[in-house]
Amino acid sequence: MTRTLIPERARLDASDPEILAALEGEEARQRAGLELIPSENHAFPEVLTLLGSVFTNKYAEGYPGRRYYGGQEYTDVIETLARNRAKALFHAEHANVQPLSGSPMNQAVYLGLLEPGDTILAMDLSHGGHLTHGAPVSHMGRLFNFVRYKTDPRDGSIDFAALRQVARETKPKMVVCGYSSYPRDYDYADFKRVADEVGALTMADVSHIGGLIAADVMRNPLDAGFDVMTTTTHKSLRGPRDGLILCKEQFARRIDASVFPGLQGGPHMNQVAAAATTFKLAAQPAFRTYARQVLANAKALAAALASRQVKLITGGTDNHLIVMDTMQSFGLDGAKAQAALDRVGLTTNKQVIPDDPLPPMRPSGVRIGTPAATARGMGVDEMEEVAAIIAETLRADDDAGTEAVLAERTRMLTARFPVPGL
Repeated sequence: MTRTLIPERARLDASDPEILAALEGEEARQRAGLELIPSENHAFPEVLTLLGSVFTNKYAEGYPGRRYYGGQEYTDVIETLARNRAKALFHAEHANVQPLSGSPMNQAVYLGLLEPGDTILAMDLSHGGHLTHGAPVSHMGRLFNFVRYKTDPRDGSIDFAALRQVARETKPKMVVCGYSSYPRDYDYADFKRVADEVGALTMADVSHIGGLIAADVMRNPLDAGFDVMTTTTHKSLRGPRDGLILCKEQFARRIDASVFPGLQGGPHMNQVAAAATTFKLAAQPAFRTYARQVLANAKALAAALASRQVKLITGGTDNHLIVMDTMQSFGLDGAKAQAALDRVGLTTNKQVIPDDPLPPMRPSGVRIGTPAATARGMGVDEMEEVAAIIAETLRADDDAGTEAVLAERTRMLTARFPVPGL
């Protein structure tokens, strides 16, 4: 049967059919499967349009009104809109929308406000911190002296007595909070008190929960007086894969100079345009409804897993993500559990757990989240079915027949909820 393609895809079919086949395959995978990785989401359809727009063609080194190239009247419009919308959305005094993604976003803060060799107090990677929070394998871990704080093994809370003791002993120049696999909310005022006591700057990396903060369903570090807040725009915000730095006005010039020309050249103006639209959409009542449902779905999914005797790190969740201890629950390391869930159409990622005895590529856990499922329109009833498929898959002992039945259950579930923009 002859396919009928829209003109853009017909051109791609003629010039690079292998890439078109991969594109169509990925669309089919996203439709039939369910994205449960908490750092992934389905972007607003408007975002996909802008990412493929003529702004891709334009170099715009510099900042609005101070560019190094001509022809900037429209790039200045979109960047100014993006900055103003971001400031309003997050209650910020200053915004830089140029970081190309999350890692250079955080690097720009460290390099702009600190000196190489300075001490930074940040969350231990196995307890939920991010690679850019000073993992030894990262360049930032080599440039700065990172010291660690951990969670309390009894309940997963932050051990502020231990954190304060480390801060007093090491005298950090910056205290960083934020996470990539910590299922709880923070009381940012507690971090601010510790930082103030030792004269440190405060930075919150809220890349995972930026959309939930924008929707006022989770605490905002800037409201607690933090100096800097960073977030990516593609996770819970449903925007492009972009970075955003928000800070007090007193740090604006240093942050801007650190981003450009300090760390990177011309911004990706298609991303900036898409981020500007994302901030506008995130300010609407519909997005607040979405964010509340993300949290409700996460709590429902956690409860449904716990009822099936699945051990959850910290015992549950306050945000959009859940970390399962698959070794204790199913006798499977995270890599094997991730592969089994892939086979039934559930996309997850293997994850270290606090003080994990296993290596990062074969850790003890799996991380899951609800932003993408919620973007498709799923609610708490669907989370019960998702939990059932997860538990039955990981107890199936790689039985092909059982996995085939579970994969069909996934397809039946996802068929009821179209992917936005596809």
